[in-house]
Amino acid sequence: MQHADLLIELGTEELPPKALKALSEAFAIETLKQIDDAGLEHGAMKVFAAPRRLAFRIEQVAVGQADRDIERRGPAVKAAFDEEGHPSKAALGFAQSVGLTMDQLETVETDKGAWLVAKVREAGKPLAELLPAMLEQSLQRLPIPKRMRWGNRKVQFVRPSQWLVALLGEQVLDIALLDQNAGRETRGHRFHAPASISLGSPAEYEARLEKDGFVIADFDRRREMIRKHAVAAGEKEGGVTYIDADLLDEVTALVEWPVAMVGHFEEEFLRVPQEALITTMESNQKYFPVLDGQGKLKNAFVFISNLNSKEPQVVISGNEKVVRPRLSDAAFFYDLDRKKTLAQHAEPLEKVVFQQQLGSVADKCRRISSVAGQIANHVGGNQKLAEQAGLLCKADLASAMVYEFDTMQGVMGYYLAKQEGLDNEVSEAMHEQYLPRFSGDVLPQTKTGMAVAIADKLDTLVGIFGIGQKPTGDKDPYALRRATLGILRIIIGSKLDLDIKSLINDSVNAYPADGAISSYKGNLRLDVLEFVQGRYRAMYQEQGIDTPVILSVLAVNPTKPLDVEQRIQAVAAFRARPEAAALAAANKRVGNILSKLSGPAPETIHQGLLQQDEEKVLFAALQKAITDSANVSDYAAVLASLAALRQPVDAFFDKVMVMADDAALRDNRLAMLAQLRGLFLKVADISELG
Repeated sequence: MQHADLLIELGTEELPPKALKALSEAFAIETLKQIDDAGLEHGAMKVFAAPRRLAFRIEQVAVGQADRDIERRGPAVKAAFDEEGHPSKAALGFAQSVGLTMDQLETVETDKGAWLVAKVREAGKPLAELLPAMLEQSLQRLPIPKRMRWGNRKVQFVRPSQWLVALLGEQVLDIALLDQNAGRETRGHRFHAPASISLGSPAEYEARLEKDGFVIADFDRRREMIRKHAVAAGEKEGGVTYIDADLLDEVTALVEWPVAMVGHFEEEFLRVPQEALITTMESNQKYFPVLDGQGKLKNAFVFISNLNSKEPQVVISGNEKVVRPRLSDAAFFYDLDRKKTLAQHAEPLEKVVFQQQLGSVADKCRRISSVAGQIANHVGGNQKLAEQAGLLCKADLASAMVYEFDTMQGVMGYYLAKQEGLDNEVSEAMHEQYLPRFSGDVLPQTKTGMAVAIADKLDTLVGIFGIGQKPTGDKDPYALRRATLGILRIIIGSKLDLDIKSLINDSVNAYPADGAISSYKGNLRLDVLEFVQGRYRAMYQEQGIDTPVILSVLAVNPTKPLDVEQRIQAVAAFRARPEAAALAAANKRVGNILSKLSGPAPETIHQGLLQQDEEKVLFAALQKAITDSANVSDYAAVLASLAALRQPVDAFFDKVMVMADDAALRDNRLAMLAQLRGLFLKVADISELG
């Protein structure tokens, strides 16, 4: 079978930048999957993506399918012949459909009876014949939320098509796609190389486009070029170019021939919070801001042009002119907001709905204030500052700056609090309340910020549960799972001695006694607690902790997150010990024995009733373990000391009959087993490790 390189390129008008890479990869991968399903051998694939093209090249694809022997099953033998042995219409029709005579058909026996089968050789189809349907299907399966039509064409796609390249080796394939007939001519840069470029073979695609077309077709290579050029441009300015990964992808999808340039703006704008300036430069202009060594914004930005201009200064001046009004808007909103205190900004929140059944944002702030004060008092923070921060935490939602730049939520509150001269902890809490925003994000650093962040997330959790809108399946419109993980991460990461059960109770009590959550059907406090407990599994699995370790700790229902963390780490370390498996099995056995009792297990061990050496040794070991772990708060140390029980426990089960006929003897041994299990349950139910 012959093999040749395959190149497919679909040329279009400029594609949506945020979707470009995903579209290109989906187009290529779906086609490759169909090639695999067709049984066609091939080499490596390379995917290309640029603003005006989706393309891929597959090396050494088989130019056609090999002939193959197939077996087709026909009717059952019972239905294939009449009583006289003559073939039925079903049998004759089957033979005709496979191009054979009745005597050429065979019979195969199965567990469901005998069947007629036809063994035929199917001729393979050439790739050129198979490819049009493959490409059509790939296009139909692209993740395009809304397709468009253009002109008087009936075809639909994300953008108007302009050309199509389809080469198998040096041969142009006879393919039509989106009203474009395939050829060997691609197109280069819209301005630098508008003329068509004739390709001799798939192998020359990248080099010809770069040399003759001023197009870097490889998305990843173009992305890295932009990154390096942007970094170098920032260094020339004596600073560091701040490059957001998502913005870098978007800019990569906007240009074919990247050229980094540096623009400047008036230093006067630097008085505006740099987050606002950076937001408008990144979101509106697709610029990369330049920071100094301390992370402060300089009056410079890097932008990526899509051409080599003969007059670069004109391009730079144009971009500087465009960004200036954006920065002026930010300065205007900032100056406008500074005329009010945070308390004045908070006044309109009385009329802003948090949730229809749960009241206004101002109501939420009052609840946050109450709970945050209690949390701060418990963790050694300042209760009054936490209450003040809670009342003001959403005030900047009514500011002009946040209305214009929603990413300034919390940040603007911080700057306004600083300007007003509020306590530094209150200022910090304005933006720390939203932390952590995602997995791996930083945690609040101030006690006030921690208190407000926990109270805010907990208020939403309790309130949404209280109106019966808890998450179901993969639906979580209020992001309650993320909020809960945030609460746990703050408490554990900051080593706060907080009890989730108590926190939930405080949050429930902060709601009006006759409010919406009062009609909750069920035990709201218990349901919220169970939901929080359920988040531990996801959190620790993400950290690589084995599920049995997590379940063993959750089985004893600890309610302090920091306590859960300490138990999890201790059990994880214990599980690696050689004694762990045997003790886990023994605990499971003990649990099974005790669970079959009609009532609670006996509690008192009478030393005088100990008969066999094995039970005497175990009793002594238990008393030592009780003494050793009595005042030890280190769970790892407790489990390490309990590991010494393995041999006496093994010997006890080997030699001693627990369920003895003598009731006193039986109760004494059951009491000893209950004591053994109780020692481990102080840390976790290690029977889950078995």
